[in-house]
Amino acid sequence: MRTSLLQGWKVRTGLGVIGFFVLLALAGPWLTASVPGLDPRANDLTAIGLPPSAEHWLGTTQFGQDVLAQTIEGARGSLFVGFLSAVIGTALAILVGLPAGYFGGRTDAWLNFLSNLFIVMPVLPLILIVAGYMQGTGLWVIALIIGFFGWSGGARTIRAQAMSVSNRDFVLAMRTLGEPHRRLLFHEVLPHLTGWIAAMFLQGVIGGVMAEAGLAFLGISDSGAISWGTMIQAAQQQSAVLRGMWWWFVPPGLCIALVATAATLVNFGVDELANPKLRTVRQRTRRPRGSEAR
Repeated sequence: MRTSLLQGWKVRTGLGVIGFFVLLALAGPWLTASVPGLDPRANDLTAIGLPPSAEHWLGTTQFGQDVLAQTIEGARGSLFVGFLSAVIGTALAILVGLPAGYFGGRTDAWLNFLSNLFIVMPVLPLILIVAGYMQGTGLWVIALIIGFFGWSGGARTIRAQAMSVSNRDFVLAMRTLGEPHRRLLFHEVLPHLTGWIAAMFLQGVIGGVMAEAGLAFLGISDSGAISWGTMIQAAQQQSAVLRGMWWWFVPPGLCIALVATAATLVNFGVDELANPKLRTVRQRTRRPRGSEAR
């Protein structure tokens, strides 16, 4: 019996949490525009630095802005960076790693050299330099930078897996029969790598969200955009920790942690399906007691 991806509680929980934040990001503009008091950019001078209350569920910032409204708006910015950077990084990893592992030879040598070049590069300093040079251009530029510098490790993984699948008997037989390389690449080899690609994409989402938060914390981000990272950065600039304004930085930090945990849970579930050893262990743990004796 084929194991379903949604049977595991890890995958269901992870997808539920990610789906909640995606829905929050999509419905965020409608919520902040239709619900009174949920304008993330409105400054209420009569409610400065207030703790959570019935009027402001997550309190207000030092500028009188509602923290709940900014957390809802920040989900849109952070998830946008996370998903866009993951799409870019995963696409580049596939474009480089798949032909390298399939063709081998000189093609593998050149593409592998390109992957190794990006691996040994000091990625964080380069991101800081490029993002600082292009400061103020928007979250989409931050996502492009993160995705462009974050594909090399995934390309090495896809290369190794593509090389393994390409050396299997059914692929070698089809190559001998003269099947076109395009069909073998996208209809025979690539479908066997979907588990690895899905895990890589989820890891890219986590990396994108956390990288954006790190860049924003260092002051390298669009000052006009609202994300969980810019919220933490604003709280740090106004010494929210020293003032005891925990409600300013805890909600965005908790949201980042929840997204990372949810993506990791889904990743574990994908690994259990992609790895036969883990799948066997999972099936044994779900087997009713006494079944071995029968």
